[in-house]
Amino acid sequence: MNLSKRGRALAFSLLAASTVAQAESIVMASTTSTEQSGLFAHLLPAFTKATGVEVKVVALGTGQAIDMGRRGDADVLFVHDQVAEEKVVAEGFALKRFAVMYNDFVLVGPAADPAKARGKDIAAALAKLSAANAAFVSRGDKSGTHAAELRFWKLTPTADARGGGYKECGCGMGPALNMASGTGAYALTDRGTWLSFKNRGDLQVLVEGDSRLFNQYGVMVVNPARHPHTRAADAQKFVDWVISGPGQATIAAYKIEGQQLFFPNAAK
Repeated sequence: MNLSKRGRALAFSLLAASTVAQAESIVMASTTSTEQSGLFAHLLPAFTKATGVEVKVVALGTGQAIDMGRRGDADVLFVHDQVAEEKVVAEGFALKRFAVMYNDFVLVGPAADPAKARGKDIAAALAKLSAANAAFVSRGDKSGTHAAELRFWKLTPTADARGGGYKECGCGMGPALNMASGTGAYALTDRGTWLSFKNRGDLQVLVEGDSRLFNQYGVMVVNPARHPHTRAADAQKFVDWVISGPGQATIAAYKIEGQQLFFPNAAK
């Protein structure tokens, strides 16, 4: 069927608009903590309003998110395992890593604290859990939180001995906390997810304040030299915005019941 000149022009303009709309969206592979804490529901609309670029989030453990970047299945990474982040940059799969924000990890457990883990020393607390064979739910999913947990176990005198109550769920932070709440177990969690978690039951924060519990987040663009199909220019817009004054202020403004979940610290 022949199209009129006006019809052809309309079809072309619709195709062009569709192409522009497609170009102005990016895929972000990120941690479950940024999604489950509600941060992205607060942060990303502000970015889209400022730039016109929409962000589609795939929330995974940090290890899986970084693997998405290696495969070219994401345009930008927003994760929290600095060692793994620096490695993926060194391998050439991502461009420069930027520190963007931080919070901390906390050890939560039943209020009665049967293993007597309460305090400010994460290594001493885990050693007590091991000695008591206390129930402990580990994410076991190669996430940033799981990587941190494994580092903390290495600080204990018995290193790899985690006690008979240690269980890996292979799940995200929310499901792990649900399991801990339902079974009266201990768990390591990022504070952002904990503050937004509603099914706490008898769980309380038992260990906090140890400087080793510092939890840094980084952001980086997937390298277009490795994956030319990625939308590096729009991904860079996100990185530039989230480390800018407006982006950092938006992070700082996110609170639950008056408590700030993440603290901006982008290096200028």
